[in-house]
Amino acid sequence: MHKPVLLNEVIKYLNPKPGENFIDCTVGAGGHGLAILEKNNPGKLLAIDLDPDSLQLLNSNLKSQISNLGQRIILVNGNFKNLEKIVREQNFVQVNGILFDLGLSSWQIEESGKGFSFKKDEPLKMSFSDQALTAESIINDWSEEKLVEIFKNYGEEKYSWRIAKKIIEERKKRQIKTTLQLRDLVEKASHFSWGRRGKIDRVLARIFQALRIAVNDELKSLEEGIKQALDILEPSGRLIIISFHSLEDRIVKNFFREHEKNGILKILTKKPITASEEEINENPRSRSAKLRAAAKI
Repeated sequence: MHKPVLLNEVIKYLNPKPGENFIDCTVGAGGHGLAILEKNNPGKLLAIDLDPDSLQLLNSNLKSQISNLGQRIILVNGNFKNLEKIVREQNFVQVNGILFDLGLSSWQIEESGKGFSFKKDEPLKMSFSDQALTAESIINDWSEEKLVEIFKNYGEEKYSWRIAKKIIEERKKRQIKTTLQLRDLVEKASHFSWGRRGKIDRVLARIFQALRIAVNDELKSLEEGIKQALDILEPSGRLIIISFHSLEDRIVKNFFREHEKNGILKILTKKPITASEEEINENPRSRSAKLRAAAKI
């Protein structure tokens, strides 16, 4: 079962009060969103997710709970880079807080079949929505230089050239279609033995992360989404963002600093909030989570 990361901290910094309205831009399994709804009655929650399968699963698993909430929760399948458009279409006004949780849910990694994990044999898709661009098309069609750029810029991987070259060599022989095919190529290119499992797993994680970011254009979407979130928020409204790698966190940190300097935001977390050892023991995926919070002036 998916456990929402930094749940207590999210509620602390969002500080939902009765009658206030909130947006969860990445509702996923609903952990953060339902906790907000417990605090803001009779306020509303606009719950957005790019992955239609995640929303369907959420609706199925929490059908009775969602039904009891009535008009207080609005589920929308969409990309938060279109946040202003979604808010306008839903006529969702007086927004007191907005949350972005940029991590994958346990279901997406372990059960979705979309190829997010290098530990399972799945098609090389890696897209949250039904779109033409997939990891398979990038791996098989994009140039060696472009692959290197993705692996270096989005994965910060020092073996980028070696891995890209191995992929080019292999795809001349056969189409690369599965996660295990890609995993095998990365392992061969990195020249690591199975005896150094921890190190190769970190390389694999960076390569898979880089492909996922490229497929879904995640960093540009984040930049666009948080700009729109700031415009949507009411004065004193809170903006909470949980990131999971340095590229995301850098975007958030710079955005907060720039707008605090301009007198538009007040940063509530001078340093990012991270998970406690207790939470990490219960939920190892929380280890890399960083929460930053700010309030609109």
